[in-house]
Amino acid sequence: MSDYRVADVMTRQVIYLPAETTLDEAARVMKEADIGDVVVTEGATLAGLLTDRDIVVRAVAANSDPTSTTIGSITTREVVMIEQNCSAGDAAALMRERGVRRVLVCDAERKLVGIVSLGDLAVQFDPQSALGQISEQAPTL
Repeated sequence: MSDYRVADVMTRQVIYLPAETTLDEAARVMKEADIGDVVVTEGATLAGLLTDRDIVVRAVAANSDPTSTTIGSITTREVVMIEQNCSAGDAAALMRERGVRRVLVCDAERKLVGIVSLGDLAVQFDPQSALGQISEQAPTL
């Protein structure tokens, strides 16, 4: 795993949504783009990361109205980042250490260039594992 860089396995498609976006709109965007996460912004500032799991666990389970609840109210504010030239093994270790399934990827100037997920790592390095097979086949939302 350490022979691969994060840039080799990350998803380069990053979608940004303002914090005022409603949950139903964010879910629609994720479904149309076939992705499981969006970067949440407040003006020009990165505010956090919202995942499909956040929508289910934090909003649906709490009976929040998806047409009026904003993504800014449920987004994960603690952003974990890794530089794109780090090893994929470093990314896996960081996920394990921080207890997260996704990490934002930046370049040397700390500009966001992608997202790497536990599923990305599983598909690349252990496609026959249950997680690798699920990640490769399962649609998001």
